[in-house]
Amino acid sequence: MSDYHLHLHPHHPEPDAPPMGEYPPGYIDQYVETALKRGCAEVGFTEHLYRCVESELILGRWWEDDPNPLLAEEIAEIVRTERNLSLARYVEVVLDAKQRGLPVKLGLEVDFQPGTEEKIMALLAPYPFDFLIGSVHWVGAWWPDRKEGLAEFARVGVRAGYERYFQTEAMLAASGLVDVLAHADFVKRAGAHITPPPVDLYEPVVRGAVATGTAVEVSSAGLRQAAKEVYPAPAFLQMFHDAGVPVTLASDAHRPSDAAWGMAEAIAAARAAGYTRHLRFDARQRIYVPFPKARAEQ
Repeated sequence: MSDYHLHLHPHHPEPDAPPMGEYPPGYIDQYVETALKRGCAEVGFTEHLYRCVESELILGRWWEDDPNPLLAEEIAEIVRTERNLSLARYVEVVLDAKQRGLPVKLGLEVDFQPGTEEKIMALLAPYPFDFLIGSVHWVGAWWPDRKEGLAEFARVGVRAGYERYFQTEAMLAASGLVDVLAHADFVKRAGAHITPPPVDLYEPVVRGAVATGTAVEVSSAGLRQAAKEVYPAPAFLQMFHDAGVPVTLASDAHRPSDAAWGMAEAIAAARAAGYTRHLRFDARQRIYVPFPKARAEQ
């Protein structure tokens, strides 16, 4: 199995993490070693595009058009403090690991901002990516799991927030920009759920993925977060399966100790939806791999 969603930097300084933009010798190896111990055959690194200085002219200052100044101020501060990585240096580090024989793939998490698709493709074209994952973290200046984003849920209601989020997620799925949708229902990260599942909001995302041949990741990250469930939610994942959308596996780790965390739970969720295999990638080409046998099958 493979863990296809790993970051080499946390979003906030941590005692055991290297300074932002630095990659000490052996650091990337720690992710690989942890993942291998947890049963993974390879890992895929996927640094955030928005955190790379090269993204500034492409993504622009999208938050400035939001009518809510509190949301705009919050996201402006996030970008100011976090856009401190070099895309070129990140690629160099991962390629070096590949050349040393480590079982790693070069990926990128493309933080989706509608209207930037062509510029993003032009920026990324020179790099030898194995795969790209795409994510919706913000809608305008609304970042659902940040402080002011939570207040927005209270102001407009959870259903309205979900509608805004999934409208953008459907645009990402239909864009064909990436190979895989990352944490496709990220809007629930802080614990905001809707009962019964909003299948009407899921449907356009699934249709977009089918139309563009985009896969979806099954991520254990939600189990570490207030969402307390795998991404996507069971009903959402079932819809992807029934529509023939393939899956990758992901932990969304931001530190070596979390690499390949929760893979058994992710696989169990995928199996429950009917999946029997997942995807690997090489130079943006798909490779299907059966899930490891469950204990009862061995």
